[in-house]
Amino acid sequence: MAIRIDCVNKQPRNDPHRRIKNIGGRNADGSRWKISEDRAISGIREGRWTFYVQVNGRAVGVVIAEHEGSSYLKTVADGLQPNNLLSLPECP
Repeated sequence: MAIRIDCVNKQPRNDPHRRIKNIGGRNADGSRWKISEDRAISGIREGRWTFYVQVNGRAVGVVIAEHEGSSYLKTVADGLQPNNLLSLPECP
């Protein structure tokens, strides 16, 4: 089952070249969850989790990308920068 991401934490928020620190969303019971990007990447690589975001009413998968030796999360619809993730609101 894929897990929906609906928020991110990024420092500084307006700098598109800095990494996302955390991703987050809601559990089925409405409670919030939040994990580090590194933990999410590990979970994807280990086959424990798959993630997606809602973009214009449709589910778009989140994948691991590499840039200049660093792993980061992005959606399959994004180019180099993870714009669909960066456009999400800040996680509480």
